[in-house]
Amino acid sequence: MIACDLGSNTLRVVEISCDTKERQKEFERIVKTAEGIETDGNISEAAVKRVIEAIKACQKEFDFSQGYKAVTTAAIRYAKNGQDVVKKIFDETGVGFEVIDGEEEATYTRIGVENRLQKLGLDTNSYILLDLGGGSSEVVVKQGKELLSKSFPVGIVTMVEKYGLEDLERGIAQSCRPIGEFAKEIAFKPAYFVGSSGTPTTIAAFVQGMDYAHYDPYKVNGFKLSLETMQKALDALLGLSKAERERWVGVGRDDLIIAGVKILMEIVTLFGYQEIVVIDDGLREGVGISECSE
Repeated sequence: MIACDLGSNTLRVVEISCDTKERQKEFERIVKTAEGIETDGNISEAAVKRVIEAIKACQKEFDFSQGYKAVTTAAIRYAKNGQDVVKKIFDETGVGFEVIDGEEEATYTRIGVENRLQKLGLDTNSYILLDLGGGSSEVVVKQGKELLSKSFPVGIVTMVEKYGLEDLERGIAQSCRPIGEFAKEIAFKPAYFVGSSGTPTTIAAFVQGMDYAHYDPYKVNGFKLSLETMQKALDALLGLSKAERERWVGVGRDDLIIAGVKILMEIVTLFGYQEIVVIDDGLREGVGISECSE
């Protein structure tokens, strides 16, 4: 089963084995879908062009005729021209994307993460999960049979576009207040905090000496990152040149990773944790596994 996740920054595609629920093949390309959305509320023509080019490149590697499900999230969800963009993508590529809401996004991400947690032998009944995206952040809190999830309009791309790196910390503190209020409403403290998305996985790779070209999800899955380690990684990245930083985090992500780490640390702190467990699997894996079940 092929699953596609068009996020606010990245197109991620995976082929899942329905027997083992493991990846057979994967594809990822930074497309910056949300670039410019803070200016006029629309997905730019340049962004649409990048997305279409990425999908066409992906179609050369995957056989979509065997069955696929494609979803898209915050950038398209919030954009005034979101439906027009979905139609143009379909007209140009034949791939139909479903715009999902924050609750569906959180559910799919939880399914993907729990599948990996089980394979790692970790508890799937007591955790907080953060999926920090380009245009929104989804938080899932699970304690036994109690399950809470909420989507917040706090995303890496949109934060950088709205506040710039100069005013970013003030913007993060202000934008994350609703997340802090949500954290205060939780009467229990789950066993651990899970970080799933590009920022925690990139930092987990960076501190293990893996650059973007040599990223290994199996070394990242289950890796523990403390707030202290995140801060040290952030300081190290800030000390690099743009070109050197891009070697580690990917072309076009040199500024975004700085924002991502700051947002990640703010949210982890608001929930009262000192470290997180990093999981590479997320939305696209959850979509694929769900389709396999159906």
